[in-house]
Amino acid sequence: MNTVYIGLGANLYEPLAQLNKAVEALRNHSDIKDMVVSSFYGSKPMGPQDQPDYVNAVARFSTTLEPEHLLDQLQMIEQQQGRVRKEQRWGPRTLDLDILLFNNTTIDTPRLTVPHYGLCEREFVVFPMLELDPLLYLPCGTALKDIAATLPRNGLTTLPMTHNKET
Repeated sequence: MNTVYIGLGANLYEPLAQLNKAVEALRNHSDIKDMVVSSFYGSKPMGPQDQPDYVNAVARFSTTLEPEHLLDQLQMIEQQQGRVRKEQRWGPRTLDLDILLFNNTTIDTPRLTVPHYGLCEREFVVFPMLELDPLLYLPCGTALKDIAATLPRNGLTTLPMTHNKET
């Protein structure tokens, strides 16, 4: 079994509902087991500021899927929830599902980079991951808590409980 962390984010069309629907789709996937989801967090958008704030979370689960097959499944869930990929980077979206970590490995293919390239700079990823595993180390050997200790929260707020954290 592979242990995977994924980031979830949305800022369009009822973002809380989008994340809850994505969590449900992941929980119902036959190749995903033992899923735990962080609290939901409110965060400011990266890039253009003329868009709504985001709702973010991180999920950890076990899967037999290989990395690029998991990526296919995540993109299918995004599309089912109305995600349209545009040229604009960091623009508004109905749903964004990113593979953050896959086991303790480094992956660099044309389709997939793991650990996720922005993981260490994104408070809306680091703090939810730390909530799930306060002792987590990245493949490079750096403790996630050390990254969190120097990372500004940039207005990151924990939202009231809106989902079942475990399956």
